[in-house]
Amino acid sequence: MLLTLAQWLGHDIRAFNVFGYITLRAVLAALTALVISFVLGPRMIRMLTELKVGQPVRDDGPQTHLVKAGTPTMGGALILSAITVTTLLWADLTSRYVWIALITLVGFGAIGWVDDWRKVVEKNPKGLASRWKYFWQSVIALVVAAWLAWSAHLPAQTELIVPFFKHAVMPLGVAGFVMLAYFVIVGSSNAVNLTDGADGLAILPTVMVAGALAIFAYVAGHAVFSKYLGLPFIPGAGELVVFCSAMVGAGLAFLWFNAYPAEVFMGDVGALALGAALGVVAVIVRQEIVLFIMGGVFVAETVSVMLQVGSFKLRGKRVFLMAPIHHHFEKKGWKETQVVVRFWIISMMLVLIGLASLKLR
Repeated sequence: MLLTLAQWLGHDIRAFNVFGYITLRAVLAALTALVISFVLGPRMIRMLTELKVGQPVRDDGPQTHLVKAGTPTMGGALILSAITVTTLLWADLTSRYVWIALITLVGFGAIGWVDDWRKVVEKNPKGLASRWKYFWQSVIALVVAAWLAWSAHLPAQTELIVPFFKHAVMPLGVAGFVMLAYFVIVGSSNAVNLTDGADGLAILPTVMVAGALAIFAYVAGHAVFSKYLGLPFIPGAGELVVFCSAMVGAGLAFLWFNAYPAEVFMGDVGALALGAALGVVAVIVRQEIVLFIMGGVFVAETVSVMLQVGSFKLRGKRVFLMAPIHHHFEKKGWKETQVVVRFWIISMMLVLIGLASLKLR
C-alpha cells in the first residue's frame, strides 16, 4: 500500500524511490509491527481481562503453573493483527508469495481462534474437536501447497534442497512437493502450538527462526546472491523479508507482555498461525530441512509428545515425567524461567547452525 504510494510519488520526488529497497521496508515493517503491538497490547489485555477470557491450567501439571489460571489468553490475535496490517502497508501487494503467507497466517489463526473461544468463553474443555482442527488445517495447507505447485515456473521451486551440500538436490514432482509442503505447514503449526506452554517459551524461538528465514528469503529472491551462495533463485521471494520482519517486530513486542510472569498468553490463535507461517515461508524459499534444524526446540517438543503417547499406549509406561518435554524438566526441579532461557539458548545455537548452511556447501 505505502510502496505503491511511494512509487507514485517517486515519479516527481526521487527521494521516495528509496522505499523500493526491500531492506528498508523490512526495517520499517519490524518497527511498525512493534509500535502497533505496543500501542494495542495494553488495551487488548484489558479487554480480554474484562471478557474473562482466562487460560485454564491442567491440574496434573507443574504446581507453579496453578497461579496462572485466569491469565488472559488469545493474545495471539494481537500478533496476527500487527503482522497483517504491517505487511499490507509495506509489502509489494502484487507478490503472490505475500498473499500466500498472509492467507496461511490468517487461516490457521482462525482455526486457533475458534478453538480458544470454545475453551475459554464457552467453557468447553475440548475446544474445537481434534478431527475438525486437523481437517481445516489440512484443507488450508493442501490449498496453499497446490497453489505453490501450480504457480511454480522453475524446477528449483519444487525441488528439495539438502543443506551443507552444494549439489544435493532431490526432484519431488508435483505430488511429492504438495505432500512435503502439507506436512511442513501442518507440522510446524502444531509444533509451535505444543511448545507454547511456558511464559515466553514459544515466541522468542519463533522470532529467531523468522529472522533467519528473512535472510534466506532475501538471498532466494536475489539473483546474484542466490547464485553466489548456491541457493535456488525464487523470483519474488524477496518480498517475504517484509512479512518475516513484521513477525519479528510483532513477536518481540508480544514478548514484552508474555515474559515471566506473563500478562497474556498467545493461545492457539497465535501459536497455530505463527507455526504455519514459518512453515509456508520455509516451503517457498525451499529450506524445509533448515527449518527442521533451526526449529529444533519445536521438533523436540513434538517428538516428546509422540514418544510419550506411543509409549503409554504400547507399554503402559511413560518416557517423560510429563510431556511436552519442557514440563518434564519443570517436574525435575528446574524453574520455569530456567527452562525458558535454556531453550532460548538452544534455539539461538540451532538458528546459527541453520544460517551457517548459507555458506557451508
